[in-house]
Amino acid sequence: MKKNLIYTLLIILLAAFAIFLIITSSRTTHRKEAASFAISDTSTVTRIFLSDKSNRNILLERNPEGGWNLNGKYRAQQESVDLLLKTMLNLAILEPVSETAHNTVIRLLSANSVKVEIYQRVPRIQLLRKIRLFPHEKNVKTYYVGHVTQSNIGTYMLMEGSKTPYIVYMPGFRGFVQSRYRTIESDWRDHSIFAVPLTALASVTVEFPAEPFHSFRVVQEDTPSLRLFSLADGREIAVFDTIRVLDFVTSFMNIRFEALVNDMDPQRKDTVFAGTPLHIITVISKDGRRRVVKTYRKPGLPGEIDLDGNPVIFDRDRLYAVINDGQDHVLIQYFVFDRITRPLPYYH
Repeated sequence: MKKNLIYTLLIILLAAFAIFLIITSSRTTHRKEAASFAISDTSTVTRIFLSDKSNRNILLERNPEGGWNLNGKYRAQQESVDLLLKTMLNLAILEPVSETAHNTVIRLLSANSVKVEIYQRVPRIQLLRKIRLFPHEKNVKTYYVGHVTQSNIGTYMLMEGSKTPYIVYMPGFRGFVQSRYRTIESDWRDHSIFAVPLTALASVTVEFPAEPFHSFRVVQEDTPSLRLFSLADGREIAVFDTIRVLDFVTSFMNIRFEALVNDMDPQRKDTVFAGTPLHIITVISKDGRRRVVKTYRKPGLPGEIDLDGNPVIFDRDRLYAVINDGQDHVLIQYFVFDRITRPLPYYH
């Protein structure tokens, strides 16, 4: 009986000691993390929230199916997210702000800074770095990103709850990291217009309103069986260049715009987009989703002339386009769109 009591007490003591170690380890880790602006494991970051003094907000959320979402309505540009995560991984403290500059830096951070909230999926209990129990999402860091130093190398940052601002930089990077914490939504948007793999493609229609006999449709019924039709008379083109048509349909895996131009002057926008489109491209996926893009010529710059001294009426490198059911106006490149806007005669 006494032996059983001793064993029971021993087990309780060992369990209490283990809990003490876990709590102590957790607190120590927390203190170390709080002293640094860097994130040691960006693969577990689930959300990033950025907000500035002008009430502009950016919410980046990791999509379980891959990639990141932006403000709950767009797909985020992967390159920009990767750059931000790389920055967060490699941040280092150069030095604390001197006492003489302390009040000035605090005042500037209060007036103009970006608040950064980082959320990770972390365990509630972690023992010896290998045992990770009860994972949950947690706000692991909140800090403020201010202006750059005079050397253009460091950036002033302040951890929430701290009274000491620091000069933070990225070792090996000659420049400042402030610009990577942008709060303009369009800077974070994915530039994809079409990202449809061949296996998911049902049909593609390319219309040339000014030249209807150039218009055509490619239909895929059984991958990779392709059929080509003339839109002008509805006839099927029995003999066509298979390689060229295959190159055409596979191009829709990655068609991107250069920049958003939604903030274009309203009068100029009406002038550009009121006319007849140069192309109308309609892509239908096998899941029934329909994507329509209309392209418009971009006027040349005032006074611009070509090598022969003739005035340039239209930009020779870029076009405008309307995408996302008319919600977005974008700038596109001939270099990209020439792959999917060749006329019907090119294919047979």
